[in-house]
Amino acid sequence: MTTLATAPPVLSTPDTHILEDPTPFIEVQNKLRLSPHQLLEVYEVKRTAQEIKQGGWRRIALQFPDGMLRDASLVFDVLGEELRRIDVEKEDIPEKDESLEQSFNELKTDDTQQSRGRHRLHILADTSYGACCVDEIAAEHIDAEVVVHYGRSCLSPTARLPVIYVFTSRPLELDPVVEVFQNTYPEKKEKVILMADVIYHNHIAAVLKKLQGSGYTDISAPDIIHDPASIIPNRRVDKEDIKEYSLFHISDPPPALLLTLSSRVKDLNIYPTTPTSSYPSKALQSNTSTSLRRRYALLTSLTTCSVFGILINTLSVKNYLQTVTDIKDMIRRAGKKSYTFVVGKVNAAKIANFSEIGGWVVIGCWESSLIESTEFFRPIITPFELSLCLMGDGERVWSGEWRGDFGTVDMKSVSPGEEIRSENAAATVENGKDIEKTHAGDLDSEEESEPPEFDLRTGRYVSHSRPLRHTLPHPSSETRQEEQFTAASTTLTRRAKGDLATINGTVSPGAEYLRTRRTWMGLGSDFQDSEASTAMEQGRTGVARGYTVGEDVDRR
Repeated sequence: MTTLATAPPVLSTPDTHILEDPTPFIEVQNKLRLSPHQLLEVYEVKRTAQEIKQGGWRRIALQFPDGMLRDASLVFDVLGEELRRIDVEKEDIPEKDESLEQSFNELKTDDTQQSRGRHRLHILADTSYGACCVDEIAAEHIDAEVVVHYGRSCLSPTARLPVIYVFTSRPLELDPVVEVFQNTYPEKKEKVILMADVIYHNHIAAVLKKLQGSGYTDISAPDIIHDPASIIPNRRVDKEDIKEYSLFHISDPPPALLLTLSSRVKDLNIYPTTPTSSYPSKALQSNTSTSLRRRYALLTSLTTCSVFGILINTLSVKNYLQTVTDIKDMIRRAGKKSYTFVVGKVNAAKIANFSEIGGWVVIGCWESSLIESTEFFRPIITPFELSLCLMGDGERVWSGEWRGDFGTVDMKSVSPGEEIRSENAAATVENGKDIEKTHAGDLDSEEESEPPEFDLRTGRYVSHSRPLRHTLPHPSSETRQEEQFTAASTTLTRRAKGDLATINGTVSPGAEYLRTRRTWMGLGSDFQDSEASTAMEQGRTGVARGYTVGEDVDRR
């Protein structure tokens, strides 16, 4: 059973959470300082410089996660030095014979050296959303031509700029990995997919070679690709069905990957890479049944939600704008209302400001869309979960499959009956000739024949779960046709007591909430008689420590 907060939290971010990174699954970097040699290896300085030169880019943005910002200035220096060396070698200008590592300690952090070079490097000290995504918006603020993304990544395709990924690979002892693998799969003919998080992927080839040398005959190690919608996200798998295969994963995978693979592979075993005093004898078997039940409880709790908030959690993932449009259309076809929000990094304090919203759907990368926290006032689901939520109770059949990406979500997975009713209502508005035929007859009979809907959390009957499905009392034919062909407006209609507020003849849950539940409605409201205007008066002036009123110089 899922537990949600019963009251909104304080609508400000506590000081202790100001620097909190909401990106799921961020592995903490080793707190020890890297040596010059390790810095060059971990941040792949030479490869990065070569790719920059091959691409012909001059303005480069360097994006670091919070845990690596302390190395940012050093990487900035050594990368700039390597680019300068390549320029010198290309122009055949004599240069002192010294290695990059030897000149590491002689670098300066001022701008004079950088300004003389042909490349302009910029450090992105903060990200608009999660650290796993490329921050194209911040990079465009400095007119960057390419982004170098450091650390682990969700590898979601970008929409605007080319990206150089530097996973900052971590060291890994291979012999313990092989020993744990052999203890987990004693049968040499076992079908296993060998996989690791991107920061350990460079060790996969060596581990695979050792395992094949010890007698294993059916082990595959897929390569990294940029495709979150693949059968294993961001991995190239030749097989269409991998349910007969077990998956051995090096390092703790993100929760979104666990839920995605739970229904696609035979089982999933994890080799932990967190520092411990001793290595485990066997890999840890993952069990996602509890998490899947919790996600299903969340989406079913929103089946009677009348107002959804579309929370945009990315500005760089490819095709996110089209997905927002499709989600809006899907919610509309279900007879519900939606509002779109862009709030940057998501936290409970931000979205609690919008108490009219009954549930949220997140449009983001395949990792950051999965938000599991009891701090939020309303449930937060993914586009895939929304497609199940909007189905009728008699049609919602969940096989246990879960998806984090929105590229393969069926945007038309709404109850056919609801879609037909929505289309009929739209036809009523657009075609004045059909108003008398459908308005007073078919729509009313369909609404009356609908089965009652009950909120699963309270057990109470819900009469406005689909506000766009309801129709208003029918005026005369001439008045009705005149309203249909009048340009749409945003005027709020004040209904009689007990009736729901409407906008352009359609029930508006947002307006109803404003009228009945908001304690403060702003400086003016369409539901209240405004007071007569009064003459303007001069207010307080001065600095914060003391004010004056008009000509009075007394301190207040």
